[in-house]
Amino acid sequence: MNWLESIDRNVGRWKTVPGLRSVAKRRYVSRFLNNVDDNLFFGIFDSFDAAAASAPKSRPLGYDNDDSANIPYASTITPHDYPAVFWLNQSFHEGLQSVLDLGGHLGVKYYAFRRVIGFPPGLRWTVCDVPAVVRRGRELARVRDPDGRLHFTEDYDEAARHEVLFASGSLQYLPLTLAELLDRLATKPRRIVVNLTPIHDSRAFFTLNSIGTAFCAYRVQARERFIDEVRARGYVKRDEWQNPGKSLHLPCEDGYDVEHYSGFCFDREG
Repeated sequence: MNWLESIDRNVGRWKTVPGLRSVAKRRYVSRFLNNVDDNLFFGIFDSFDAAAASAPKSRPLGYDNDDSANIPYASTITPHDYPAVFWLNQSFHEGLQSVLDLGGHLGVKYYAFRRVIGFPPGLRWTVCDVPAVVRRGRELARVRDPDGRLHFTEDYDEAARHEVLFASGSLQYLPLTLAELLDRLATKPRRIVVNLTPIHDSRAFFTLNSIGTAFCAYRVQARERFIDEVRARGYVKRDEWQNPGKSLHLPCEDGYDVEHYSGFCFDREG
């Protein structure tokens, strides 16, 4: 590792060293712009639209393109998944049989979780995602899901026809908040399971995410406000957990790092 690579990897440590902060920032920006397979973040913005508008034109914006739709996310269960596995399994034991998987890509969690959860015979699992992902997901499901329980949609409002709303690593990419999505629904899901979501202790902000194939506007929510907004839509918080090892680092920005992502289970009151 040469000295420039060392600065790049340890950019946060050089913030107070005269001259090195600007060198480190330039190095990180170059790495961000030319990223191939890391998950990188840059900048602070006041809105989702402002973050999106800042994206360089060298790559697509968001996941609605073939390269992003074909990112080979592994259909395996990680330690981060187990709280969500527990609450989904509990949901099925309670008789709930329909899941709207918000931002579920190609059905990654459906394929992973079916190996350890006894899915009910009448299960309907619907992934809601962008058009390019939906097209590819349907193609793969014809081969990978012979039982035909996995479905795809581009319509957020489909959540009104499902008993469980599941969002794993997706709320941060949406142009609307979970509370705003719930406001759209004539019938709200009985249970909401959220996982792998960047929740800051006190700050709500937007940044730009480089995923290698594209740049994405990225939402970070403040913990208390996030919970209060969901409660105000008629829900009670049943559980909350941390996702250790999953974090967000913003070089050259003080106080914006998220040390661990978070998960929640909410139940509709009554």
